[in-house]
Amino acid sequence: MTLRIEAKKRGIKTRIIHGASVISATIGLSGLHNYKFGKTVTIPFPENFSETPYNVIAQNKKRGLHTLCLLDLKVAENRFLSINEALTLLLEIEQKRKEGNVMPSTVAVGVARAGSKIPILKADYIKELSKYDFGNPPHSLIFPGDLHFVEIEALVALAGAPETLRRLAK
Repeated sequence: MTLRIEAKKRGIKTRIIHGASVISATIGLSGLHNYKFGKTVTIPFPENFSETPYNVIAQNKKRGLHTLCLLDLKVAENRFLSINEALTLLLEIEQKRKEGNVMPSTVAVGVARAGSKIPILKADYIKELSKYDFGNPPHSLIFPGDLHFVEIEALVALAGAPETLRRLAK
């Protein structure tokens, strides 16, 4: 933004060429309605432990909103938090807090390599999703809020969600 402002002050015309971001790519792949997403959060590596991601999921869930969780990465160290590791961290917080926001029976959507030619999208209950092999990073997670029947249809058709998800339609 600073570059555009400075260009404008100097009388230099600029033009924005919009590109895909991990956020738009992940949401687009999921088939979930983009206007139903609440605050996005990053799940950090265990050495930077924080309950903030759990809190954001809980707040969004209370409002019926979806939560996009970006998973930590340290490219220079070739370290990428996996979906399985992120789910384990969130389940540990749940065990401590016992609020019912992230449980084995909670539905989540795992996304790997959003924006690439070979993305992976899988929706399931956490107890099953945590067994799925998403392959190479980067990975992201979505915790759905209240689901419209069209969103459920998208998760079943596009992300292999179990048919039992249909009972969650609002």
